[in-house]
Amino acid sequence: MANTASARKRIRQTEKRTIRNRARRSRVRTFLRKVEHAISGGDQTQARDAFRAAQPELHRAVTKGVFHRNTIARKLSRLSARIKALGGAPTA
Repeated sequence: MANTASARKRIRQTEKRTIRNRARRSRVRTFLRKVEHAISGGDQTQARDAFRAAQPELHRAVTKGVFHRNTIARKLSRLSARIKALGGAPTA
């Protein structure tokens, strides 16, 4: 157990931060799940709308330090490519 006042304060801060980060991470996963569900449904417009709603939340998680920026960039890129593929191949 912490003996100094500063150590006790750090423990309190860590607990608060952990709760906030857990909520943020859960929120991001929920948004990603909605996009995945829309993609699996095959509706490109619904998937695009879910993706647009998810983007700010994912970027916010990066600025808050919950996820690394490259992780979110990779996820967004892959989701975008899957949504784009839903439209079908253009006929030439």
